[in-house]
Amino acid sequence: MADYLVRALACNSQVRAFAALTTETVGEAQRRHQTLPVTSAALGRTMTGALMLGMSGKGDQKITLKIEGDGPIGAIIADSDAHGKIRGYVQNPGVHFTELNEHGKLDVRRGVGTTGTVTVTKDIGMREKINGQVPLISGEISEDITYYLATSEQIPSAVGAGVLVNPDASIQAAGGFMIQLLPNASDEVITHIEQQLANMPTISKLIDAGRTPEEILVDILGDDVKIIEKVPVSFECVCSKERFGNAIISLGEKEIRDMIDEDGGAEACCQFCGNKYNFSVADLEGLITESKN
Repeated sequence: MADYLVRALACNSQVRAFAALTTETVGEAQRRHQTLPVTSAALGRTMTGALMLGMSGKGDQKITLKIEGDGPIGAIIADSDAHGKIRGYVQNPGVHFTELNEHGKLDVRRGVGTTGTVTVTKDIGMREKINGQVPLISGEISEDITYYLATSEQIPSAVGAGVLVNPDASIQAAGGFMIQLLPNASDEVITHIEQQLANMPTISKLIDAGRTPEEILVDILGDDVKIIEKVPVSFECVCSKERFGNAIISLGEKEIRDMIDEDGGAEACCQFCGNKYNFSVADLEGLITESKN
């Protein structure tokens, strides 16, 4: 089944909800970055969370979610937009622990750390971007995104993002949900959601068992779920040789001359997708000429 995300209203329009299947998308990130299981889980959770945050905005908003803890994984960064496009990378992709955590799962918290920051940057097409930042409180990613929404955006939410990793490091299942209470949410609705979340299996197990995003929302919220939008999801990077060329121009003529004289060219590699772009001497000379026009 191809990856997709649904946006819905539920509980007589007292709740806004999102659920996503991201197995192939997270798998693409794993293959590109060759992440080991613990890092794959951390990156996949972050990408799935960023995807749902991106879809919760208005218009053509783009968001960047950065999880930066004191664990060995280092920074985890994911970009998403309002059309189901997502990309991401992790600073140290080779982090893994054979020991499981106290719940018998991959020890993502140990890899991410418990001290640091969660930063969400929103690009709504204006000159200045909007930044929100809160302390890292968990290292489990979902709890940290939930805390960000409650603290920075004052939106009571429940976020679940999970990744099931195979022994060979490939991705078996990945997905997530985000439940947000609207101002008119009753105590009865809140209690029902809390009880369902407390008793349900992990999101990765639900995805692995074949539950669809629509069915997962019904599992949590009951039958009164109205799907507003269904959007295909995919790993997509916006890098290009032209973009890297503009970045090289910004370094200045002296730096470009050094690339020509010392290296006989340049190679640029995109952190998000791993694509490489080669610039010959002629290419670099052309960039110098372009910078003067």
